[in-house]
Formats: sequence, C-alpha cells, structure tokens
Amino acid sequence: MNQRIVTGAHDTAATPASAAAHGHTVRLTAAQALVRYLAAQRVASQDGTSRTEPLFGGVFAIFGHGNVAAMGEALYQHRHELPTLRAHNEQAMAHSAIAYAKAHFRRRMMAVTTSIGPGATNLVTAAALAHVNRLPVLLLPGDVFVSRAPDPVLQQVEDFHDGGLSANDALKPVSRYFDRIVHPAQLLTALPRALRVLTDAALCGPVTLALPQDVQAAAFDYPVEFFAPRLVAFHAPAPSRVEIDAALAQLQRAKRPLIVAGGGVLYARASETLQALAASRGIPVAETQAGKGSLAWDDPLNVGALGVTGSTAANALARGADCVLAVGTRLQDFTTGSNSLFPHARVIGVNANGFDALKHGGLAVQADARLALAALAGELGGWHADANWTARALALANEWRTTVERVTHAPQQPDVLPYDADVIGAVQRSGSRSADDDIVVCAAGTLPAELHKLWRAGRPGAYHVEYGYSCMGYEIAGGLGAKLARPEREVIVMVGDGSYLMMNSEIATSVMLGAKLIVVVLDNRGYGCINRLQQACGGAPFNNLFDDCAQGPLGAPRIDFAGHAQALGAQAEHVANVAELETAMQRARAATRTCVIVIDTDPARTTDDGGWWWEVAVPEVSPRPAVRDARALYDAQLAARGRGEPLPGVAAPGDNSDET
Repeated sequence: MNQRIVTGAHDTAATPASAAAHGHTVRLTAAQALVRYLAAQRVASQDGTSRTEPLFGGVFAIFGHGNVAAMGEALYQHRHELPTLRAHNEQAMAHSAIAYAKAHFRRRMMAVTTSIGPGATNLVTAAALAHVNRLPVLLLPGDVFVSRAPDPVLQQVEDFHDGGLSANDALKPVSRYFDRIVHPAQLLTALPRALRVLTDAALCGPVTLALPQDVQAAAFDYPVEFFAPRLVAFHAPAPSRVEIDAALAQLQRAKRPLIVAGGGVLYARASETLQALAASRGIPVAETQAGKGSLAWDDPLNVGALGVTGSTAANALARGADCVLAVGTRLQDFTTGSNSLFPHARVIGVNANGFDALKHGGLAVQADARLALAALAGELGGWHADANWTARALALANEWRTTVERVTHAPQQPDVLPYDADVIGAVQRSGSRSADDDIVVCAAGTLPAELHKLWRAGRPGAYHVEYGYSCMGYEIAGGLGAKLARPEREVIVMVGDGSYLMMNSEIATSVMLGAKLIVVVLDNRGYGCINRLQQACGGAPFNNLFDDCAQGPLGAPRIDFAGHAQALGAQAEHVANVAELETAMQRARAATRTCVIVIDTDPARTTDDGGWWWEVAVPEVSPRPAVRDARALYDAQLAARGRGEPLPGVAAPGDNSDET
C-alpha cells in the first residue's frame, strides 16, 4: 500500500520509519487513520512465547451509507492486517465481538462498525451487555454530517430541542467511554483514551467512537509515529498496603471463611493463585456464573455454583460462613440470593473496580485478583480455616459431585420428555475429553441455571455463559465469537427455542467463515423459564408458552428448527430422545461445518437439588387468590430476610448449621 508522506506542506519520499525519526506526517482520512492505528496495536501472545499478535482480532462490519464509503475503503486497504468480517445483524455481530474478548480473558478484542440509524441503535443492547459484564468492545457507528449541509440525512433521528443529538447518543449510558469525532485531529487524543479504557481492568467495558460521515472522509496530516506498532500493556491496580492489612486482619479472625470466585479471577489469570490459597488454608471456593471454571470441577474444595442457581454445598456453606472473600465479582442478586444468603458474614471485596469492591458492605481491596490473592497468601502466617469447617466443605463438595452425577445420568423414561439436565449429561458424555476441551456457550432462560449447577468445567474458559445481562439472542452469536477466539476448541452452544427465534442469523455467518459450531436447541415450545416464574408469583399461564398465547385461526406454528438451520447452511437434525442426542453429538463432533441438533424438552421440569430465593416483587393487590397467596408468602420472606432468619417456603440448602 502506497501512501504519501508529508512534512508540513512538502511531499517526501521518506519511509515511515525515517519519517518518524524526523517528525514527519502522513496525510490520511480520519477513517484510514483510525483503522491504521487499530492495526498497529500489538499484545504479547498468550502461549507463553515471546511472540506478539494483534490486539484487535478484526472488525465486524455491516456497511451502509454511513460507513461504506470512508470506513469501507479504509478497512479494504488494511484487510490483511485487520480482517473485516461480514455479519447479518448488528446486535449479533457486537455479541460475537464481546464473546471473542471474553474467550480471550480480555487480552484480545474486536471492533464493530455500522451505519447510522438502525445500524447504530442495534448496538445498544450489546453495549449494555458488555457494560454489565465488564467486557471490552470498540463500537464505531457512523453518524450524521457535522457540516449539516445535507441535514436531515437518510435515517437521521432529529431531536426537536437539541440539534447536536443523533441516534448514537443512545449509546452514551451504556458506554464506558464515548466520543463523537467532529474533526480528524481528535483521533490523536480519542484513540489512546479509548485504548486505555479497553485495556484497564477497572474501567473495562464498551467504548463508542461515533464517526460522522463527512469527518470519516476528511483528510489530515497525522504524525507518522502515531501509527508505530505498539505493545499494549494491560493495566490492573496492585493492592495497597493499608487495604491488604485490613483484609488480613479480617480474614485472620475468621473460622469459617468462604471464597466467592467471580469473573475477575479468570480475567486476572488468577486460577492457580486461587487454588493454592484455598488448598493451603483449607478455604472452600464457590463460583459465580462469570467465575465458573476458576477451579476445575473436581477440585476437592470447589463447592460449586453459588446463589439462586447454586449447589446445595455452596449455599449451605454461605449460610454458615463468618467471612466471605469475594474475588472479582459484582455480587449481583443471583449470587447473594437477593442479599439473603450471607448477610451475617463479613465481606472482603477484592476487585479491580472500587465500585464493585464496596458492594454488600464489603471491606474493599481495590486490586487485580491475582496480585491481591498472592499478597494475602504470603502474609497469612500460620492461619488456617477451622479444621472442622474444611472437613465439612470437603464432604459437602463430594456430595454435590455425586448429586451432579446422579442428576445428569438419570435413566430416561419412555414417553417422558427430557429436560435440561438430561441434555447436559448427554452433551458431556458425547466427548471423552469434553470436561477439558469443550467450551459451552449459553445466556438467558433456564439453561444457565442448570448449567451453573451441572456443567463440569475442567479449566478456565470452558464455561462461557452470559448471565450478567441475561440477554436472549447472545447464544449463537456468542458461540461464533468464542470459536473465532479459540478455533482449536469445540464450541457447543446450548439454546432454547425462544432465544433461537430471537437471533439465529449468525449460523449463516459461522458457515461462511468456516467457524464450526455445535448448536443444541432445546425446544420447549415457548418461554418455559418465565412461564414457571409467572406461576410461582401466582400468575396464570399467559403469553409465554405457545399454548397460552393469543392465536389466529391457524393456531401456533410447529417450527422446524432443523429445516431452518439447514436453510442457513448448517447440517441439522431433529432427535427423538437423549440416546439419539448422544449419537447425533458424536456425528456433530466429527463434522467440519456448523451442526444444529434439535430436541423436544419439558418446559415444566427443573433440577430440584440446589437453588435459593430470588426476590421478584408480587402485586400487592389482585382479584386472584393465587396472587394474594404469593404476595403473603413474599411479605413473610421479606420480613424473615430483614431479621436474618430462614426464609419461609425456601428449602434449606443442606446442612446449614453454624457448628464447626
């Protein structure tokens, strides 16, 4: 690629290297400068060698009039250093980019470019997902003309009170950093700021750079050194002496400690440090959705999932703990049982983000998880959890592993539909190395609850479930991103029929890119999860399962998911039972293109073992007795939570004695 290099107003034939040495400039459009800067960012390889690789794995793009001319041309020029990938839905391609970053533990990422209008606003849901989950993605939506000469342009959203607003302003609340580039020179400050947010453990999240169409195409003389290859340093805070001392004092007073491992453990690559601390001090470890896989499923002190979707072991220990060391977790309501699971315990919050470290009244240690855990481990002296507490944790953890084995290997009854646990067991049995090598991807509905309890994650990254935003439609797009990040791994997407119908277009993208997925569709003919919640709150079955929805004279459709997936280019089949599913999974593992397997499941059944209370407000007034009864129980539960007592109607999580 030949580009004119200039010094002031004078052309020169100098090479970029010699130009940089003499303060030379290169004339580029804003779009060309942006793409060239992204392509120049490097990161140390994660394989332990001295290699480097691009920080940005590529750019997902759907072109429209707001980005095809300038951004399209710039991406074409750099297509070999910074691949451009075409998708079929803007929200979906942003989900794929986010999943790519998650699968790389935030050490690599992708950018996304769209046109203005619907292309830009389709990014809002994905941006919110990245914001909630603290995951990096660079959003580059087109914008209206800064000159306003052709105002209003096609797809422009006009505000009657503020001429400076565009559709992209909807992205402000869900961006960690937002900038509208109204002059090409602004990239000199905006891009380094954006990169800092994307690579900072405390700030990490979505960045939006809105790109007006005329500015994208405008040229500017940029310093050549701005585009010099740069090895990116990821920033994470070291623990302060004062905070470590306070945490040590709190922990050393504890007899019954529990570690809660969140996503920050994985992003800090702190699994080995966590395992060493737990083993040496006899501390049980419970896992959040984002933190599952921090310890191998068969680690003796891994007591499983915590909270609303938790194991009997983890929840029993949470009820008995006197100190909770919450590492890299937001402590959202599914983890804390809506603040009812361990209100009696002292919480030490270890988190790179101080906002998160303070939650649940925590004693905050604002620091990288690995650095903080190492500091604590090195200064605990002879302290150890109470021996009886550790023994109890080991016993409960072993009992839970036995429960998982029983639940996922239950014999199938003839003429009885399987449910999620049956499917999970069949999927994991289908591959001899599945516990270590598979990556399971999921998001909203019942499946995340069942997977959190039952999936056996053999190593960090084997469990990829988006439950911070619980976003229906993430599953298949997220699977694509995970596969692009980890092409050597088998990526298994588990998705309900509701989420499949909401967003499935990236099956076609996976086929086009040769990024093979195995997609298991559990068809329960509606929104089974929310249907059960509706009835648990006293509501009548209504507007969730197809049978309970308003229908025309032809009734609800019987959807051929396998036929639909075949039409998108995938191999697909419908299986009649769990045995056929196992056989189909083996065929899918041997295949070279995306495979979709569909199985009918029961919308009513869930795993009885484990779980905890989740606060969902029930109407105070209703003409229906079932709602009034549900409200009475809810009021009793609120009162009990306020007193720190067992909750009426909530099964005790196994042995919840405080005795050690």
